[in-house]
Amino acid sequence: MPARTPPDSPMLFDPSALACDFSLELAARKAGHWPVAGTDEAGRGPLAGPVVAAAVILDPDNIPAGLNDSKKLSLKQREKLFEAIMATAHVSIASSGPALIDGINILRASLDAMRRAVAGLAVAPAHVLVDGRDVPKGLSCSGQAVIKGDSRSVSIAAASIIAKVTRDRMMERAGLVYPAYGFAKHAGYGTKQHRDAIIADGPCPLHRMSFRPLKVDDEAEG
Repeated sequence: MPARTPPDSPMLFDPSALACDFSLELAARKAGHWPVAGTDEAGRGPLAGPVVAAAVILDPDNIPAGLNDSKKLSLKQREKLFEAIMATAHVSIASSGPALIDGINILRASLDAMRRAVAGLAVAPAHVLVDGRDVPKGLSCSGQAVIKGDSRSVSIAAASIIAKVTRDRMMERAGLVYPAYGFAKHAGYGTKQHRDAIIADGPCPLHRMSFRPLKVDDEAEG
């Protein structure tokens, strides 16, 4: 089972207590762990496409302004910050495709993509801040699970932006290969348009067959 660490989150998950800053990174540096990477993923919920993870080591003297949870940013803000992060930070990206997701489940596939993203960094981190409740197995350094980390750590926020923009671009390209599903519009999420297209045309190789409504129960197969 994935390693778990004690929850690192404000009391009662009060949104007003969340601040996206560099304090978790500075605390790790004070404890002797430097550099610090943040990692996050995008695409755990869709019916199609990969889950994409990113790992980012920010330059503490050149942190792009406006970093926050990618879901709280507009498309224009994400695109602008994507370019700023790529220009100023160490970045690594990895993904897990539908076959792996179906084979080992979405949580394990997400954590494995994060592990590979961290391993791909040009500079090896001494500590990794991980969005969520779980720390990927196989990290070469210490890891810290941070609930709502993309709203608390600018390193995790940067990783969330890189992962989100990268995945959205991948799904736009997928829409050119499989135009029937409208991937460019919904990025593989289970919208009515997408579900209707699956009914009309059946699934394609990008669909996650372990996700409902694509998943077929054993009873139904019999």
